Amino acid sequence: MPESTPALPAAGAHGGDGPAVARALGLDPGDLLDLSQNLNPFAADVSTLVTRHLDTLGHYPDDRPATRLLAQAMEVDPSRLLLTNGGSEAIALLIAEYGGQVLGEPEFALHPRGDDGPVWRSNPHSPTGRLAGPEDHADIWDEAFHALATGHWSAGRSGLVVGSLTKTFACPGLRLGYVLVEDPGDLARVRRHQPHWSTSALALAVLPDLLESADLPKWSAQISEAREDLVGLLRGYDLEVTNAAAPWVLVDRPGLREALAPRGVLVRDCTSFGMPGVARIAVPHPDQLARLDRALVRALDPLVL
Repeated sequence: MPESTPALPAAGAHGGDGPAVARALGLDPGDLLDLSQNLNPFAADVSTLVTRHLDTLGHYPDDRPATRLLAQAMEVDPSRLLLTNGGSEAIALLIAEYGGQVLGEPEFALHPRGDDGPVWRSNPHSPTGRLAGPEDHADIWDEAFHALATGHWSAGRSGLVVGSLTKTFACPGLRLGYVLVEDPGDLARVRRHQPHWSTSALALAVLPDLLESADLPKWSAQISEAREDLVGLLRGYDLEVTNAAAPWVLVDRPGLREALAPRGVLVRDCTSFGMPGVARIAVPHPDQLARLDRALVRALDPLVL
């Protein structure tokens, strides 16, 4: 264990700060278990899929075929669906057209904090991970993690929806998200804020393979089981854990991010949510649980080096 730990970079809006943290600690990024970003631990390896479509890099993108395939998978009309450069662009497009305000705090950092306009809510809620109940209402729903939490693409609630395929398929570098509207007429209003060729030809070409690999009910069940294993591990160290429906848990333990990072495990600090002292830990693949266990032993027991 190092005698002193270098200052860690501040956590970003999404987590996923692994490379920057690894550099700060003098670690190889490939040796860091990054549990700060909430990605599907059971998704297919996207790198093997991407290599099949490298020839598309010489062409301008056409999002129409991929849009039709995703609409078919989601069982919605393609005229209601707009593919975007990740969930962040989907959010930005709706902010540009509608503005809005969050239902309450804490809430995802990229949602607008206006004083009026449509009400935004994440479902499952970020950061608590709780699913919205039948009594909950919003005008714009962020369903970035809904598929992983429930095994269904969408809750089918009234209102506008933004989603992030990069969470579902564990491919944040590809940048794939979407906007789903109720009235096809609203799509033109949203699309006018989107630059030409927003989504890359490579991402659009890989999307059919991603959809073919999808098994949302199975993934959701696997994540639920792995989350329970994670909760059991953490509570075995007498840590206070908040466990809901999302592919992550919250741990009330100040300094946990700083304690785990030098041991090769990165978790998300929730200070940006207004929750100092709380860490968010993504559900790891079962094969990674033992590594987290070893890091916790060293991080929480000062006698273990």
